[in-house]
Amino acid sequence: MTLPGFIAKHGLWTDEQWRIASDHAQRYSAENLSVLRLSFADQHGILRGKALISDDLLNSVKNGLNMPSSLLAKDTSHKTVFPTFTASGGFDIPGMSGVADIIMVPDPSTFKILPWLEDTAWMLCDLYFPDGRPVPLCTRRKAKEAVGTMNASGYEIMAGLEVEFHLFELQEPKLGLADVGQPGEAPTVSHLNQGYQYLTETRLDALEPILSVLRKELLAIGLPIRSIENEFGPSQVELTFQPRKGIGSADDMVLLRSAVKQISSRHGLHATFMCRPQLPSVFASGWHLHQSLVDPVTGNNLFMSNNPDQVLSEMALSYVAGLLKHARPAALFTTPTINGYKRYRSYSLAPDRAVWGYDNKGLMVRAIGQPSDPATRIENRIGEPTANPYLYLASQIYAGLDGMENKLLPGTAADEPYDTSAPMLPTSLMEAVAATKENSFYHDKFGAGFVDYLLKIKEAEIGRFLSEVTDWEQREYFQIF
Repeated sequence: MTLPGFIAKHGLWTDEQWRIASDHAQRYSAENLSVLRLSFADQHGILRGKALISDDLLNSVKNGLNMPSSLLAKDTSHKTVFPTFTASGGFDIPGMSGVADIIMVPDPSTFKILPWLEDTAWMLCDLYFPDGRPVPLCTRRKAKEAVGTMNASGYEIMAGLEVEFHLFELQEPKLGLADVGQPGEAPTVSHLNQGYQYLTETRLDALEPILSVLRKELLAIGLPIRSIENEFGPSQVELTFQPRKGIGSADDMVLLRSAVKQISSRHGLHATFMCRPQLPSVFASGWHLHQSLVDPVTGNNLFMSNNPDQVLSEMALSYVAGLLKHARPAALFTTPTINGYKRYRSYSLAPDRAVWGYDNKGLMVRAIGQPSDPATRIENRIGEPTANPYLYLASQIYAGLDGMENKLLPGTAADEPYDTSAPMLPTSLMEAVAATKENSFYHDKFGAGFVDYLLKIKEAEIGRFLSEVTDWEQREYFQIF
C-alpha cells in the first residue's frame, strides 16, 4: 500500500517497510492509539522529536515531520555551535542555512507502543532534506553505511550491549528560577542502596521495586534484555542484552537510555548514564560492546576458532588488531564527553591502554569463549554509556575491517593489562580530539566534513569547560595564594 506524500514521492520506504507500516497502522487503530512520537538520534545520540496527535498512523506519517536543522548544530548544553543564519548554515551543506527545516522520516521497523504512556506509540526516524536528499549529518545513516560496508565485504556484524548506569532517588529537581540555564543545575539525589557488595542478592533486592518496573516496561517494547545486575558501586545497575545484527544494538541503546530516564522519572527517581557522577563513593559506569562477525548465508560465527589451541579465529585476531590500532582516534566516538576519561584508571575495571587478552577485565579488548564455541566473541570495554551508539558501532566496524583487510595481528595477549608497553588511551577529550585530527583514518571512513563537524562541536564543549572555574581550582588556589 502506498499513499501520496513525501515518503512515497521520493521512494524512501521499501515495499517491506510499507507492508510493516500497514500492519502497524491496523494495530494503531485497533488499540485506539492517538499519540505518535517521532524521534531521531542527534549528534550526541540524544533523542529529539515531536508528538503527533492522530488516529490514523499512515496519514500522519506520509509526509514525515519537519524539524529545525539547527538541532544538528548544538553541543551537549544545547548551545548552537555553528552560525546557522549564514548562507550555508555554518555546515557548508546546501539546505542547512537559516535554520531551514529537515524532515524526519520514520522507520516502520522501529514501531513501539510505550507502556508507560497512555495511548502512545513511538517510531525512530532518519533525516532528509525537503528535496528528498539524505541529511549527511544523520548519525543513524552513518551506522547504516558502516554496516553496508561490512555486508559488502561478505560479513554481518553481531553486537551485544553491556551497559552500566545509576538509579537515584530524586530529592530536588532544581526547577527554581535561579536553577534553569544552559545547562541547568544538576538535581539533588540520594542513593537507593549502599553498594560495595557486588552482585549480592540483598543489594539487588533493595533495587527490586524499580528494577521490576524497568524489566517489564523494557521487555514490553521489545528490548532483548538478558540480565539485570547490581554493579559494584552504590545505586549502580548493569543490563546485558542479547546480540543483534546490523544497527539493531545501536537502535536498542538509544531507546534504552530514553526509556529508562522516562520510566524512572515517573517513579520519583533520577536515572543517569553519565560516566562518573560527582557524588561521594560513586563508581564510574562503562559500556562494553560485544562483537562478532557471522556468515550471512550459513549464520556461522566467524570469530569462532576450530583450532583447539586458539580461542579466536585468524579473522577475529585481525579484527582485534584493527580495534587496537585505531583505539586512540576512535575514542572521540567511544568516549565523547569530558567526564568519560575519568574512568580510564590503572588497576580498575576499566582499561587505560590499547591492549587485548583473555578473560581479564582490565583489558581494552577481551576475548570470550573457547575453541569451537559458537558464542565466541570479543568485548571492547572502552566505551562510556553516553556515547552516540551509531558512531560507537560504526567506529568499531571500520577499525575491525581495516585489521582484516590488512591482515594485522594484535600481538601477544596480555596477562597484566596495566603493565605493558601498549599505547595509552587518551587521558582527556582534548587528547582524543587531537588524536582524531592527527590521524586521517576516520576522516576517510566517515567523511572529512562529518568528522570536522563533530570535532567543532567537541572543541566548543572543551572551550566552555576550560572557561569555567572548578571546585578543584577553588580548593587548590583560593587560600594558598
